[in-house]
Amino acid sequence: MKALVLAGGRGTRLRPLTNTSAKQLVPVANKPVIFYGLEAIRAAGITDVGIIVGDTGDEVRAAIGDGGRFGIRVTYIPQEAPLGLAHCVLIARDFLGDDDFVMYLGDNFLVGGIQELVSAFRAGDYSAQILLTPVDDPGSYGVAELGRSGQIVGLAEKPDDPASDLAIVGVYMFTAAVHDAVRAIRPSARGELEITDALQWLIDHGHHVHSHLITGYWKDTGRVRDMLECNRIVLESIETSIGGSVDDRTEVTGRVVIEPGAVVEGSVLRGPVVVGADTKIVGSYLGPFTSIGAGCVVEDAEIEYSIVMSDSTVRGVSRIEASLIGRGVEVTPARKAPNTHQLVIGDHSTVRLRG
Repeated sequence: MKALVLAGGRGTRLRPLTNTSAKQLVPVANKPVIFYGLEAIRAAGITDVGIIVGDTGDEVRAAIGDGGRFGIRVTYIPQEAPLGLAHCVLIARDFLGDDDFVMYLGDNFLVGGIQELVSAFRAGDYSAQILLTPVDDPGSYGVAELGRSGQIVGLAEKPDDPASDLAIVGVYMFTAAVHDAVRAIRPSARGELEITDALQWLIDHGHHVHSHLITGYWKDTGRVRDMLECNRIVLESIETSIGGSVDDRTEVTGRVVIEPGAVVEGSVLRGPVVVGADTKIVGSYLGPFTSIGAGCVVEDAEIEYSIVMSDSTVRGVSRIEASLIGRGVEVTPARKAPNTHQLVIGDHSTVRLRG
């Protein structure tokens, strides 16, 4: 069995971060979200992995390399434009051959791994297996409608009027039958080859498409609030590990990870918190569910329920919360006079100012 991991797309909902960076590399507890998927694939016994890449392909290649660190072999497959999930299957035909495969969206986060799901697919007589979970906003996802006996009776991609609240989770399993489906369908009104259309084609042509309702935690990390929630979930499970330097004026409570080379002085850390390697925390408060990346400086500041990515500086700022701060960012106080705001803001940003 092989795996096809999708790491293209433009990440429009995470702009401006994704104007210059791959959305799949935004960190959760200081580890890129796509790494969790690759680890889950390897844990399921799959070692041959194709990765679809787009405009951020160079960054993805630099982060993942040949896959050796994960115990997998990686083949990179360029996609000229984000033309749909079924298009990814279409262009991966040579890599996939006639093998069964898992298709894993690289910005999805699924707690509990996929070992049992892969085993069930291998044991079942299915052409495809999809995972479903109830969501509050089904119109933002692919949606499945089930009949009384649980069979799939309809599928739609981001419908205006969803037939159910069952979203399709971004982990799919296919036999080679799907190759006929992706060749047969036509682009949707969005101009994409939709995987829901390919699944519907399989159903219409007598193939068994099995659905599995998951009860564990899943998130599509396409929005800031989803990234922060995933960060919270992962930090809930960390164990205290002090690899850096903490002085005797610092108060540490709860589960806290301080990576090697980090220095913490005169601060309060209330876990769960992760402080990255070679980061310096001075005279600051880090509240629960906060991860600070490598090479950062946090001085005379308060941060809670937030992600600060590598090589950023937060200095002299009180009470930052529910925030996602990118790489190489500098956050400092505004001058007190004149009473104006001086802003340099990227496209599609959200800014909230007091006064």
